[in-house]
This record gives sequence, structure tokens and C-alpha cells, in this order.
Amino acid sequence: MCGRFVVPSTTDELLSVFDATGDSAAEWKPSYSVAPTDPAPIVREWIHDETVQRDLDLASWGLKPGWAKPGGPAPINARLESVASNGMFRSAFASQRCLVPMAGYYEWQQMDDGKQPYFIHSDGDVLVAAGLYAARQEGDVWKISFTIITRAARDASGEIHDRMPVFLTPDVWDQWLRPEKITDKEEALSMLDRSSIAIAETVTAYPVARTVNNVRTLDPGDPALIEPAAKKG
Repeated sequence: MCGRFVVPSTTDELLSVFDATGDSAAEWKPSYSVAPTDPAPIVREWIHDETVQRDLDLASWGLKPGWAKPGGPAPINARLESVASNGMFRSAFASQRCLVPMAGYYEWQQMDDGKQPYFIHSDGDVLVAAGLYAARQEGDVWKISFTIITRAARDASGEIHDRMPVFLTPDVWDQWLRPEKITDKEEALSMLDRSSIAIAETVTAYPVARTVNNVRTLDPGDPALIEPAAKKG
């Protein structure tokens, strides 16, 4: 799974990388610990006045469709194996897809003396996870939420945890973002599988300080969170 991730990029950097617009992301501050329910930047395309608009939006991590009951589940992850058919996700999979940029994410291993966090990342400047989003009206305000698609882990990530985000190669970003409805689910799933395997080959991991373990006491703006942990002994 993916339960915490890192987005060190500024709004301007993300707007440039994805050739997007979006005033709603102006308040974004780089975070080295994005946790469930936190706001995070996503890239999505939607049709406005018959024109495709590509926006960078701040969205809450945990999918909450408009039809969902208040207080109901808001899943942070969607399994690749069932995302196209699961009732919580299939509508968003069909027509509300997004990109979730990050530098990497955290996973944990249980050790004799407690849980050891690892930072899992790639050599590139940005990793892009396949996401789904939903827009929900609350009073006069539209709230956007998202989830990250995950798959069985490969390579370095599989050494730490059995699941990993479905990452996208740059050549399929546009394809995933297109706002038209998916007609061939199997082809789309196959594309996600191929792309994520290619990115998995570039992924590496290293241990970080256990400061990461407590979201209530850490400083999410502290880049030291992703520094390699000092070796014991």
C-alpha cells in the first residue's frame, strides 16, 4: 500500500512540469510527510465550455465520491486488480483519473526494537502515481478528493512491503489524464501494468530516521525526514 508520501516540489515547479494551470494550488507548501486526509497536489483534466482544462488542484487524500454517505469510508488506495470493477472506484476509473506527483513514499519493516521506516524513491526528479479523483459539493464549496492505485510490489519496493503505487511513465501521462470515458478497461489496465513495471525497475529504498513514524510530532516541512538514517554500531 501507500500510506505516506513526499512532495517536495513547489506549486510553480509542478505547474511547469505538467503544463497545468490552477489557482487552487497556490497555498500548497512542500511536504515530506503527506498523510491520509491531508491536502496534496493532483493533476486532472476536465471539460469546461467544451475545452479541455488541465489543472493542478489541492485535493484531500482519501476518495469521497459525491454519492458517499457522510462518515463513510474514504479509501487512500485502490487495488489495480479490482479498480475497474469495484463499486467505490469504477466510475472514477472510467472518467475521473488524475496524476499524483511525488518524490517517493514511505513503508515500514517490523524490527525487534520497533518499526523501521524506509524512503522508497527513484533516480528521477518526480514519480507520478496513477490516481482517481472525485468532486463533492459541501454547501457552496466543491471539495476534491483522491486515491492512489496500488499493485503487487516489484524490485526494491517489494523488499519492504508487498504493495506499491502504480507509477506512470511520462509517455502515458496524457493518455491517463484524458477526460473521456474509458471504453476498453482491459487495455487501460494492461497499460497501467506495463508502465508501473517499467518504473519499478528504477526504484530504490533506504532507511530513514524513526521521526517519520509519528505524524503528530514531526514537521512535514522538514527535508531531513528523507535523509538516510545513521548506521548503528
